[in-house]
Amino acid sequence: MKKHFHIKVNGIVQGVGFRPFIYRLALENNIKGYVLNDTEGVTIEAEGEEEALEKFIKAIKKKSPPLAIVQEIKIEERKINHFKNFWIEKSKATDKKTTFIPPDTNICKDCLREFFDPKNRRYHYPFIVCTYCGPRFSIVKDIPYDRDNTAMAEFSMCPFCQKEYEDPLDRRFHTQPTACPVCGPHLFLYKNDKTLISEDIEEIVKKVYKYLKAGHIIAIKGVGGYHLACDATNEEAVLKLRERKRRPFKPFALMTGFIEKIEEFLNVSPKEREILLSKERPIVILKEKKSQVSKYVAPDLTYIGIMLPYTPFQYLLFSLDKDLILVMTSGNLSDEPICFRDEEAFERLGHIADYFVTYNREIVAHSDDSVIFVINEKSFFIRRSKGFVPTPILVKKNFQFIFLLLEEILKTPLLLPRIM
Repeated sequence: MKKHFHIKVNGIVQGVGFRPFIYRLALENNIKGYVLNDTEGVTIEAEGEEEALEKFIKAIKKKSPPLAIVQEIKIEERKINHFKNFWIEKSKATDKKTTFIPPDTNICKDCLREFFDPKNRRYHYPFIVCTYCGPRFSIVKDIPYDRDNTAMAEFSMCPFCQKEYEDPLDRRFHTQPTACPVCGPHLFLYKNDKTLISEDIEEIVKKVYKYLKAGHIIAIKGVGGYHLACDATNEEAVLKLRERKRRPFKPFALMTGFIEKIEEFLNVSPKEREILLSKERPIVILKEKKSQVSKYVAPDLTYIGIMLPYTPFQYLLFSLDKDLILVMTSGNLSDEPICFRDEEAFERLGHIADYFVTYNREIVAHSDDSVIFVINEKSFFIRRSKGFVPTPILVKKNFQFIFLLLEEILKTPLLLPRIM
C-alpha cells in the first residue's frame, strides 16, 4: 500500500552529507518526494510502498553519514501527492532555529590520498575537502547550512567543481566548502611587516620549513585561528617564543607528523593512540619517556601535550621531514583570545612572529585546539573546543564522567547516585 510520510530529522544533519545520503537512499528504495534543509534540521517528504518506507526510515537511523548524529526522527502520515521523482529542494527558514552545526574535522583518508596524488587536480591544494571532512563550524555564518551562508559564498565554483557538486554519485555532491586551485581560496606567505613573499604552495611550504629550522617563529592560520610555531628541538627558538609571547612557565603544545614519532619519546596507551588519530585531532597530554625536545617546552614537567596534523598544509609541512617536531601554540599573548582575523593577527602577533602563513577565506567562528587527558583508558576534557564544539553535550553522561574523574583523583568510590 502506498503512503506519504512527512519526516523531520533533528541533530547534526547539516554539513555532513545528509541530503545526498537521503537522495541516494530514496533512489535505492524507489521513494518519491524531496529532501531539504531548514533551520530546524532536515525535512523529507517521502512517498512509496509501506514496506519500502519502513526500510527507508530504518536506514536513516542506522546508516547515516559518519559525521551525522541523528537525535530525533518525527514521522507524520499525510495525503498522497503523487510525486514523480525524488530531488533535493531549496533550503528554507522556519520560525525556529534549532538545528546543530557540525564541528570541524581532520582531512579524511580519501582527500589525503588525492592531496598527495600528482595526477589529481587538487594535488597539494591546501583547501581540499569533501562531504566527510574539513571545516564546518569555523566557516558557517547562519543556518540552514548552504554555501551562501558560509565563508565560501564569495568563491564561485568552476565548471569541474560544479559538476562534482551536482553529481549524486560523487563524494562532493552538495559539499558546501568544495573548491579547487582554480576557484577556491589560496595560501600566502608574508613577512611580519606584511611584505608578500610567495603565493605558490610549493615555495611556501619549503620556505616555511627552512625558516622553522633556522629558528624563526611563524604564525600559521589554521582552521579556528592562528598558531605560533617554532622548532621544538631548538632551545633558542622556544625561549624566544616564551619571551615574545610572555609565557614564562606554562607548557607549550606540540605537533608532529606521525604517530610513530610520538611513540618514540612519549608513552602512548591504546586509548591515547585512538584519540590522537581520531577525526577531532585534539591535543593529548602524554608522559615523556625519552627527551627529544627542548626542556623549555614544558619546564619541570614530565607530561607534554601533543597532536597530529589535521589541515592539508600541516600534512604537507610534516611530509618534508618525518622527524620534525614543532611547538604549535595558540596565536595570542598569554591570557588573550586566539587571533583569527587577519588584520588583527598582524597587529597583535607582528612582534611575536617573524613570518605569517595566511589565506583569503574568513574564519567565522574561532576555536582553540581541544585538550584531553586519559586516566585508566577513560578520557577527560581539559578544554573542549575544535573538533567537538558545537556538538551538544549529553548532560547525564557528562555527570557520570565527572564522578568517575573524582573517584580516580580521590581513589575512593563516591557516595553519589550514578546518572546512567
